Amino acid sequence: MNFDLTAEQLEAKENFESFAKTCIEPYARQMDSRQETPDEVLSSLKQGGYLGANISEQYGGKGWDSMILSFLHEEIGKSCSSIRSLLTVHGMVAYAIQKWGSPEQKKRWLPDLASGVKTGAFALTEKDAGSDASALRTEAAQDELGYIINGAKKWTTYGQTADLLLVFARLEGEITAFIVEGSASGITRTAVTGLLGLRGSMTADLTFENCRIPKENLLGRKGAGLSHVVQFCLDYGRFSIACGCVGIAQASLEASLRYSGERKQFERTLIEHQLIQKMITEMEVHTSAARLLCRQAAYSRDTLHPDCVLQTWKAKYFASITASQAAKDAVQIHGANGCSSLYPVERYMRDAKIMEIIEGTNQIHELMISSYTFGQFK
Repeated sequence: MNFDLTAEQLEAKENFESFAKTCIEPYARQMDSRQETPDEVLSSLKQGGYLGANISEQYGGKGWDSMILSFLHEEIGKSCSSIRSLLTVHGMVAYAIQKWGSPEQKKRWLPDLASGVKTGAFALTEKDAGSDASALRTEAAQDELGYIINGAKKWTTYGQTADLLLVFARLEGEITAFIVEGSASGITRTAVTGLLGLRGSMTADLTFENCRIPKENLLGRKGAGLSHVVQFCLDYGRFSIACGCVGIAQASLEASLRYSGERKQFERTLIEHQLIQKMITEMEVHTSAARLLCRQAAYSRDTLHPDCVLQTWKAKYFASITASQAAKDAVQIHGANGCSSLYPVERYMRDAKIMEIIEGTNQIHELMISSYTFGQFK
């Protein structure tokens, strides 16, 4: 497995880093405090073509491979996890339509998703259906005009503003995927505020009351929502989050290096104290290990390796743990200053904790990884 980067990949990585530092990082604190995404940031994402990162060039996207996408999500995640979450859920919707959509659906929606004319959100989770997505209760009924959706969704990232919702509902008892335009009647969006982390991600609870959509908005076939569409989308989401976690860990490391090199206690800089050196060492090594797991997952995805899903599980599991521990250590190194919003490490810590929960909790990943490993052993 060769991880030497091509000239194209190196250039892309440098471009992503420059873009994130210039167009996203200056707004990160504001997004966190105001709990919204500024129009300026969205405009920059659109102009850079980043909302079409995983969409085929045929539909106006960039068509980047997984290795380049790993750099994108790491660098954006390093600057602002909320914006990385936009790339995640928007990418999941685009990914689903590109994989399971009809030619007409692809032609209708992918160009607008690629350009950012429309943004997408993934509406799966419900009050009683979190890790157990099979417990969802939202219903879809068919008539001569199309489908009528009734139910409620929780924790929908960018649900406040999304133009296109990928909604999962039971059609004649079978979980099915539907494309619901945000302008459809019968949708109520309730902003979710006061979250621990990802405060700029415009999260919403969604209610569907006799929400009518045309028959051509069914994605894939009846009953394939959970077994095919959801699992396919979550795999992409986990990959994005894993790479974003590497970004959080790297940001925590760099913030700790800056602070410990300047701050003096007992007439020595913090970095001269051995216990601080131990924390820095662990941050560096674990971040590097998490990055390698993400690159291995990217390589497996690009080469269609049979174990590519397992590699993504492992990357998401380890990278989320690494990000959370690195951010906590960064706060510890900053002391009381680390508890202040004047320093970004407290935001890193709050955002990192969310990563251990979304797109499959760490405990769910432990079950999946151990089950797969035991199956291979037998």
